Amino acid sequence: ISSAASDVYKRQEEELALESIRVKGGGRKKKLSVEVELPKIFAEVVDDYTAGKPQDDAIKWIGLKPKEIQAKLADKNHEVSLYTVDQLLKNSGFRSRSYLKAACCKKNIPFRNEQFEKIADLKSYFLDSGLPVFSIDVKHKELIGNFFRDGKYYDFKHRKVNDHDFSSLAKGVVIPHGIYDIADNFGYLSLGTTKDTSEFCCDNIAYWWQDSLQWKYPNANWMLILCDGGGSNNARHYIVKQDFYKLAQKLDMNILIAHYPPYCSKWNPIEHRLFCHVHHAWDGTIFHNIQIIKERAELTSTKTGLAVKVKINDKKYFTKRTVNENFKTNINQFVTFDEKLPLWNYHFSPTCAT
Repeated sequence: ISSAASDVYKRQEEELALESIRVKGGGRKKKLSVEVELPKIFAEVVDDYTAGKPQDDAIKWIGLKPKEIQAKLADKNHEVSLYTVDQLLKNSGFRSRSYLKAACCKKNIPFRNEQFEKIADLKSYFLDSGLPVFSIDVKHKELIGNFFRDGKYYDFKHRKVNDHDFSSLAKGVVIPHGIYDIADNFGYLSLGTTKDTSEFCCDNIAYWWQDSLQWKYPNANWMLILCDGGGSNNARHYIVKQDFYKLAQKLDMNILIAHYPPYCSKWNPIEHRLFCHVHHAWDGTIFHNIQIIKERAELTSTKTGLAVKVKINDKKYFTKRTVNENFKTNINQFVTFDEKLPLWNYHFSPTCAT
């Protein structure tokens, strides 16, 4: 049966070959195979517009767009399509790329690598011991009102939003503060309505610990908090340490703080494990009120099982609060600093002197 089917197939191929209009292998030849000098002409055209790094031959770029290359080739009596231009670029090793925001703005940060190793060791120890490890940060504030937002939506017609994002037209602001539980792949989001302060940060940690997290870690007497070195987590501000000290007393918990070095906030796990997914959940949503922001954030999910709890924190927070003079003068009685990297690593104990 198989031999018979094969014979039929061969006869059909022969019949099709007889009926075909074009001879096999016929048709217009590709431009690059006909005009063999085209790569050389292309190299001459882009030579004056090619730049690179003298110390590294692998770094090279062209300052012309495909249509501009096409026009310059036409000036040299070589009419080519944009497809051919693309083939010439690829054959020369060039690809269409976008810039990567990965270069460190400030080089030679002292003890940068040592701090990353310190954080890795702390994370490993806490996770292996079943102790909580939280990555915290504040997402940039969002304006409430009829403002443009990235993303698509499905509707019968277009909706109109303000043509300018003036803060004076906003009904209010939302300051999203996040806590990402690394071991449990779970996020906690607090939507503030006033200021991003260390008191706001610590209140959110206290709320989520008492509401949910203490039941996940019933035997924990330590927590590791990973954060950036600026904003409401500023590693140099006394007010931040004073608020974390009060938090340790309130929760009766040992709190170990580890800051990421300057210009390294993108390595904070919350950035790429929570905030990016919350941002996608908000795509195409106009923030007419804070309730919409909350409801959309609660829909955040991933294939790996990420889920998010959200609350609105409408407490009023104020900047320029004063630090207790006794706390500032006798800081070492309230805070235990790391011996090697004291600026970025310190510990608060609930049994410290008061």
